[in-house]
Amino acid sequence: MELKPFPFFSLSMKEDILYHFNLGTSSHDLAAQFGDVKFVCVGGSPWRMKSFIKYIAGELGLAGPDAEYPNICEGTDRYAMYKVGPVLSVSHGMGIPSISIMLHELIKLLYHARCTDVTVVRIGTSGGIGLQPGTVVVTKQSVDATFLPRFEQVVLGKPVVRSTDLDGDLAEELLQCGKELAEFETVIGNTMCTLDFYEGQARLDGAFCSYTEEDKQNYLAEAYAAGVRNIEMESSVFAAMCKLSNLRAAVVCVTLLDRQKGDQLTSSHDVLHSYQQRPQILVGHYIKKKLSASKKK
Repeated sequence: MELKPFPFFSLSMKEDILYHFNLGTSSHDLAAQFGDVKFVCVGGSPWRMKSFIKYIAGELGLAGPDAEYPNICEGTDRYAMYKVGPVLSVSHGMGIPSISIMLHELIKLLYHARCTDVTVVRIGTSGGIGLQPGTVVVTKQSVDATFLPRFEQVVLGKPVVRSTDLDGDLAEELLQCGKELAEFETVIGNTMCTLDFYEGQARLDGAFCSYTEEDKQNYLAEAYAAGVRNIEMESSVFAAMCKLSNLRAAVVCVTLLDRQKGDQLTSSHDVLHSYQQRPQILVGHYIKKKLSASKKK
């Protein structure tokens, strides 16, 4: 599966500077550096993505426990990027604007590097609805705050609506990996992507709140009835941009709490840390499984 070259960017450019990555087509040999990439994992925190690359390097037997992983984007403080073998790990910050900037440059990077058959997975944390904390949710569809599977953006003053469908087969493969691991609960469900952490997610603990506990519970019940099982702030644009560029994609997020039972995180640091490892364990298992299968062909 190849990336679609149009209508993403002008091929007439003599040089393409990926400013927020501190990379460029004239300053770097992108095909030599990234041409073997088959799996891209993205997540909000630079620390989490460095942790993931260390984890996957160990799982794939590509490096020892004391190996160093330089930040490929060290010339900028916007994002962090790490690579080992065919796996690229990139941070995207928090919220739709931040991840969309990263994705524009990531998609162009993969295109310039002439990568093929790439799978992209967002790994992260979320608030659950009707699930035990620590449950891993593989997204079926990303929906907006009105529970519709769409991403809307204003382009040249006009609203543009794009589909947020994700690869159903990939979601099922990841669910099967969860069953094989049998270490934690893994489910498939819709993910609600919001523009805000507080009011947009019906929290009562923000600086402003114009609704009641009953209003909140009614809204979350409506979300649950619409198939929503978790809430975060990046999946809609992630799904839309990956679909538009012909990339096989999935969203895998662990729930840190059940939002129907509270708004604030009360679990210990150690418990929350263990929860945050679960998406990388699941995706790591998937990558190992796919690479093992490819070697047998």
